[in-house]
Amino acid sequence: MAAVKIPRSFSAGILLFSFLFFSHAIQVYADNKGISLSDAAQHAIQQSQLTLPGSRPFHLKARVVESTNPASGYQAEIEVIWVSPDKWRRTITSPDFSQTLIANGDQRYEELKGDYYPLWLHTFVTALLDPIPMLPQLKNVNAQLPPSARGGSSQSCSRLQMKVGVPPVQNSAFLVFCFSGNEGLVDSVVTPSYSVEFKDYKPFMGRQVARRLVDDHEPGTTLEATVTELTELIHPDEALFRIEHPTPREQLIVTTAIPEETARSVAVEAPAIEWPTVRDGKTSGVLSVYVSIDRKGAVREAWPLNSDNAQLDDAVRKQLLAWRFKPATSHGAPTQLETIMTFTFDTTVGNAVPILSDADARKLATHVVEAKVPAGGASSGTTFRVRVAVDEGGKMMGVKNVDNLDSRLFMAALSAVQQWKFGPYSKDGKADRYDADIIFRVP
Repeated sequence: MAAVKIPRSFSAGILLFSFLFFSHAIQVYADNKGISLSDAAQHAIQQSQLTLPGSRPFHLKARVVESTNPASGYQAEIEVIWVSPDKWRRTITSPDFSQTLIANGDQRYEELKGDYYPLWLHTFVTALLDPIPMLPQLKNVNAQLPPSARGGSSQSCSRLQMKVGVPPVQNSAFLVFCFSGNEGLVDSVVTPSYSVEFKDYKPFMGRQVARRLVDDHEPGTTLEATVTELTELIHPDEALFRIEHPTPREQLIVTTAIPEETARSVAVEAPAIEWPTVRDGKTSGVLSVYVSIDRKGAVREAWPLNSDNAQLDDAVRKQLLAWRFKPATSHGAPTQLETIMTFTFDTTVGNAVPILSDADARKLATHVVEAKVPAGGASSGTTFRVRVAVDEGGKMMGVKNVDNLDSRLFMAALSAVQQWKFGPYSKDGKADRYDADIIFRVP
């Protein structure tokens, strides 16, 4: 099967792709008074990024686990020995993929175990060394942050929206950038391809470096990277960066982002999605999924982005894993692909889901975290509601903004309920899934 050649304009990576292809559709929800999102991001990076030109050499180790299930396959050890932007060594070890990558000037050496670099792992490797990788593209986004980003103890966020899909089938995807009020450090970045919270900042060689990074990969699955070692590299061993046999460019593992229209045009096995019945919510609408494809054209990961009915997410993800695409090349080299795919659905309701009250839900909850609304987000005494969907085993499947809350209230509620733990609910003597209305109150 002949490989598909990806044009040069599609080869800059999915983070750049998100802005270049959809920047015309971005809408700004942040306060229009204050500093620009670009300036806030630049300020945060200058304070925290370890790999800026002129930075001092360092040695970093980090461990990634699924905090909600430490025995799962989401495990990795990451080690970085860094001297300068053009001299460094990085080692990644995980159950299904390992990589040693050495950069020395314009030469590269790569040793791989496994043929697919997982998206979840790439997210943490990026975040440890480049917390806001889309920083150059933010210069072209006309977004502002409220003045609190420059002082005070509150969090300040900018929320952006972009259109995805191929007309007439389109959906919305969201990007959120949050910074701490005190120092303007990055608190979290959420885009379709990259979602990380930065926690436990500590000083290191004149910078403030997050020692714990969190990715709520999907409802009920939380991944964490913990920095286990971070020290100054006083006398770098030059042998660590010696490259005797550079790896040809076409053998380096790379990822290329492509628009959905291109992805669909190179699909060779793409059976129509079969929609199961739902137990509540919308029976027709749209949903979008972020898809990662290996160098042979097989779908390896599919993660929900935005859905009019989250109950259908698992069904579409499982079916997408059976899709196949033509292998792709970029600049003559095999490449992994990433894209967003949007579908319309039409189904029916069967076996309606019970909706529990706040009081009943809190009785089933084994761990409760109350929402923290940013200062000025709502007046004292304000109550607000979100609806969570919980499966038969007590695992949260999704969160619905049933009352169309202001973004600050919904993000506060979402951040809180994602940390909740639920016990199972019994209906007619059998464990059953349920929805629950969770009500928060502003102190």
